[in-house]
Amino acid sequence: MEYNNVSPILGFENHKELSTNFQPFALSYSAAFPEILHKLNATLAISTYQAGKVIFLSALHEAKLIQLPRSFKKAMGIAVEDEKMLVACLDEVILLKNSRELAFHYPKKPKTYDSMFLPRLTFHTGAIDVHDIDFAEGGICAVNTNFSCIIRIDEEFSFTPIWKPDFISKITAGDRCHLNGMAVENGKIKYVSAFSQTDEPRAWKANILESGVLINYETKEVEWEGLSMPHSPRVYNNKLYVLTSGDGGLLEIDPVSKEKKTIIKLDAFVRGLTIHEGLAFIGTSKLRENSSTFAHLPIAKKALKAGVSVVHIESGTVIANLHYNNSVDEIYDVQLITEKRRPSILNTITDDHKMGLSTPDNTFWGRKKES
Repeated sequence: MEYNNVSPILGFENHKELSTNFQPFALSYSAAFPEILHKLNATLAISTYQAGKVIFLSALHEAKLIQLPRSFKKAMGIAVEDEKMLVACLDEVILLKNSRELAFHYPKKPKTYDSMFLPRLTFHTGAIDVHDIDFAEGGICAVNTNFSCIIRIDEEFSFTPIWKPDFISKITAGDRCHLNGMAVENGKIKYVSAFSQTDEPRAWKANILESGVLINYETKEVEWEGLSMPHSPRVYNNKLYVLTSGDGGLLEIDPVSKEKKTIIKLDAFVRGLTIHEGLAFIGTSKLRENSSTFAHLPIAKKALKAGVSVVHIESGTVIANLHYNNSVDEIYDVQLITEKRRPSILNTITDDHKMGLSTPDNTFWGRKKES
């Protein structure tokens, strides 16, 4: 293998970058969607474990979106902090780091991207069903749904449990309460969401519509009960926001007064939330027709397409929508990548990422030796 500074790769097929004119992953969107992303100077990242993709949605200009789907096995939680990104997958967590220089000189599409997230570390966790993940508590923390606990992920073990709800008697496999969401503020975990307070394998399935809870991470107190399948708790402007997937709701909660109010209810199974400049980007999913757990939800007949809705929080109105016409049925996470108008991402499934090298002082793209 030879390495030259910003030299072209030879012998690799070009990847397909998909927009509304390509199949699959055909989508439709309201005119305001690209306008919003363009004005925010940001790209939206969504994960779909059903399709096994992390998808970047960028605005080419104020009137056109372009998307970049990249394969990650059972992609779940995404976290973005400065120039780093985490992706939780089927049995591993991948840490990626941005390189603007490698992006600019990417041999397959030079002078196209303003940033590029490349894999730097892979943590082999095993199939523990990681849901939300974030840079928190001085390291990498995640919700281990199978073992009903919050974990630290590092090089020492498959995972290190650091917290569990008081109603969970022991840390063992079985998805006892469907612990799923984690709200982080200034690097500290604040709240955790679960479907129930049960302590037997998959016992949470008995009463999913009104048994959900939000738990204070520091005190372990269950502060809000009776929620309909809570997902994606987030702290924004000193308020707590959470999606109630069972009824399509976005709730705003005052942590001081404990009062909660419904901002909006969407005709969708909602999961995946990020908030920026007063706008809530909410992932919407279809419900699995063969799911014995979710098929009979009141929202089931309305949740017909997967996509993203943008809600103006102050007015409680939807100002933009995006829907997939095929390929994507379920979305797990939604994250905004700020100050990056058109980023790219490479996975560990293909060899492309092995060709890009970075050092503290330089970057290199490799090319195969000609025989």
